[in-house]
Amino acid sequence: MLAAMPPTPPTAPEPGEARIRDRGDACPGALRLHPADDGRLARLRLPAGRLTPRQAEVLAGAAESLGDGRISVTSRGNAELRGLGEGCGTELAALLDAAGLLPSPTHERVRNIVASPAAGLDGLGHGDAQLWARELDAALCAEPRAAALSGRFLFALDDGRGDVAGLGGDVTLVAAPDGSALLRAGGRAFRVGADQAPAAAVTAALAFLEAAETAGTGAWRPRELPAGHEPDWAGALARAAIGAEPVTPPSLPQGRPPAPGPLGGHALHVLAPLGRLTAAQLRALADGAAELRLTPWRGVVAVADPAGLPALEAHGLITRPDAPGAGVTACTGRPGCAKSLADVRADALAAPPGPLPVHYSGCERRCGHPHGTWIEVTARDADTYLLDGAPVPRTALREAVAAARTR
Repeated sequence: MLAAMPPTPPTAPEPGEARIRDRGDACPGALRLHPADDGRLARLRLPAGRLTPRQAEVLAGAAESLGDGRISVTSRGNAELRGLGEGCGTELAALLDAAGLLPSPTHERVRNIVASPAAGLDGLGHGDAQLWARELDAALCAEPRAAALSGRFLFALDDGRGDVAGLGGDVTLVAAPDGSALLRAGGRAFRVGADQAPAAAVTAALAFLEAAETAGTGAWRPRELPAGHEPDWAGALARAAIGAEPVTPPSLPQGRPPAPGPLGGHALHVLAPLGRLTAAQLRALADGAAELRLTPWRGVVAVADPAGLPALEAHGLITRPDAPGAGVTACTGRPGCAKSLADVRADALAAPPGPLPVHYSGCERRCGHPHGTWIEVTARDADTYLLDGAPVPRTALREAVAAARTR
């Protein structure tokens, strides 16, 4: 069950040429663990970020008994366990499987589905993106060909409020006020019935796989396909008996993510400091909650009484938009990542408040950066950072970030 991950550098394209990927996708998963400087890393796909309280307890227990005691929330609303031992793969897989977190071992890395986390909870939006996510996940796992998708391929399901439509989905569904759904795939757009939206998303993904196989460049995502190899989106939808009306691709809605705090009268949203939850924090969130939803903004929506927010703040979670740490994210940095040039998490903890998000990166790869507009802080060496491309001494970083976040 435990697989080593060799590096997978793509063949560099010549100017004007399509990227050629001549190695397989080595994206980590729950069964394929990634070796890092702080131990093995497991990435668990959670469609729509959904966890039951029991599943949250299993993750918390696995983090304590097998890892470093923390659960990282990724920019796709998935969960990562770090600091795992060399031989724990089989035990971890058994724990996850018993909790219902591995419905398909062959498809576990392709279940990349983000959905509006507050759908159905705050009275906003036009459709049930959470229901779409469950139906899409089941359809993906039931389709053998879908197992060939890259671990980077992303489905984004937006209930119409615009919070996840701009997250770079390879296939995007957006609920419309009239009960239909907009399907975006590549540069094409189609109007489909809301009841057929999950099936249309799977069909679009399979059309991409067919085009990628024909192109022979090893493309992981539609934007990597070479010219002349656009998938036959319309033909695939027609062959699947999905009523799809081609439309001019509209601008995707650009809404804001929910602020930390109450969501309607029956839910709440908190952020994890630097995107990492302790096992105790995850248990506190699950206590009394009907459901948890990890978010692409490295937080958690809990279907629970908002009156519990003060207790969660006491556990160190970010419960207010103006709280220290709100809008601050960072990659793993030193000592967990060998490529990092600095302990960026330590510097990120000192980030001053401000309305603009800020992301600290340990190297030029900028892993885990947010979408939209943010302040980019990248380590150039242990004593110097680049702030939006301009060099700043580490000793002057806090003041420079303060000015940038309030621009």
